[in-house]
Amino acid sequence: MSYRVCFVCTGNICRSPMAESVFRARIEEAGLDGLVEVDSAGTGGWHEGDGADSRTVAVLEAAGYESGHAARQFHASWFSRLDLVIALDSGHLKALRRLAPTPEDAAKVRLLRSYDPDAGDDLDVPDPYYGPTDGFEECLEMVEAASPGLLAAVQQGLEGRAA
Repeated sequence: MSYRVCFVCTGNICRSPMAESVFRARIEEAGLDGLVEVDSAGTGGWHEGDGADSRTVAVLEAAGYESGHAARQFHASWFSRLDLVIALDSGHLKALRRLAPTPEDAAKVRLLRSYDPDAGDDLDVPDPYYGPTDGFEECLEMVEAASPGLLAAVQQGLEGRAA
């Protein structure tokens, strides 16, 4: 059975598809692509079916990441099949925990930057949508900085299953 991780932001066109793409690359580099499934969604569904924001795509491609994506909305019924639900900011964290059907499901929701030991107290990845391209570049830096810690947590979760 695969270990499943879903990244969630507001519209699923900027931050969460970026995190999905970066983390999928980390999973592949670690040789875990057959053991870990990575996807993303939004707390809202107004962009459902749309591709990622063109600035997200440009920043990802410039950094060597794949960028194929179609936006979708997160549903409470997904909790039962997910191991981790990674929120990109504290607003998403609260919304997802409220949506969780059980306390166990709510415990699956974590902030992405909580996996970055150098993040400090501000664990939100700022929404770059209404700003210039450098906000997307900053978002990528934050996602990349949190990825090693998240990868370690997923590897630990996989080891716990094998035990």
